[in-house]
Amino acid sequence: MLTQVAGGATAPPFLSRAEPLGATRHDEDFTMARACIFPGQGSQAVGMGRALAEHFHQARDVFAEVDEALGQPLSRLMFEGPVEELTLTANAQPALMAASLATLRVLEAERGLDLKRDVACVAGHSLGEYTALCAAGTFSIADAARLLRIRGTAMQDAVAPGAGAMAALIGADAETAQAIAAEAAEGAVCEVANDNGGGQVVLSGDKAAVERAVALAPGRGIKRAVLLNVSAPFHCSLMAPAAARMQRALVEVAMHSPVVPVYANVLAAPLTDPVAIREALVAQVTGTVRWRDCVAAMAAAGIDQFTEIGTGKVLTGLVKRIAAGASASAVGTPDDIAAFPAFG
Repeated sequence: MLTQVAGGATAPPFLSRAEPLGATRHDEDFTMARACIFPGQGSQAVGMGRALAEHFHQARDVFAEVDEALGQPLSRLMFEGPVEELTLTANAQPALMAASLATLRVLEAERGLDLKRDVACVAGHSLGEYTALCAAGTFSIADAARLLRIRGTAMQDAVAPGAGAMAALIGADAETAQAIAAEAAEGAVCEVANDNGGGQVVLSGDKAAVERAVALAPGRGIKRAVLLNVSAPFHCSLMAPAAARMQRALVEVAMHSPVVPVYANVLAAPLTDPVAIREALVAQVTGTVRWRDCVAAMAAAGIDQFTEIGTGKVLTGLVKRIAAGASASAVGTPDDIAAFPAFG
């Protein structure tokens, strides 16, 4: 969950398969220092992708493919709303993916961008990780759309309406947020869902426990704590039924090695092995989105240009606060594409 107001455990079995950046690339390729990043839920807005569709057939082709895969005119909902329907998790997730992939296809056609040649790695925030994998060739656009529809529906259905909550802690670090969550839990679920960086940490869990965390926060030096207007408590252990559903869905989908490494949210490390990627996606449903660590790890590996592709500029702002000295920009409109450097 993106907001503009996001010890002692056994390591996941796929942790040992996280690869150093460049494990599948030649050394000379790493004169490149660009990462493409893809936004998560919260960046959606009525009108998203409309200008691209009006100007570029490549964008129209992506939207048509997603509409066909879902058996729904999702693009019309993206362009015209209503916002209440677009914001539904089952719609917002594939919509954001579609807008990002439409932008990427136009960049490829108009500016000569070649992901394998011009980009060192990719990453995405929560659902944006599926977008990143689709961009890198692991999933087809149709499969990514169907997976995100399943994911959104499964996450919405995992917890009874009103039983869970999420809260943003502004001016918090992950360690303090974790301590607040542990104190507030009192036998219920209250966990760190997103470590977004820039002093943004999001908690998720049982409603009463999250409300206790909000009440505790001012006394722990947190600048502001606010309950979020969300439909379910994402990225916490209450999402276990959704994780099980995604495990079944992912097994049924063809997955290919990405053309560039993809940073996994739950590991903050690059992966190229489809088996490890599948396991990381399942773990992500109940695990913490470690966006701050992902950006820091990419910067430590030499990335100094971050390009956010799709709707909004939330990740661009977070990168600027996490990776001092790195440049960050967002591309999502025809004007942005015209200003983007030409490749090739």
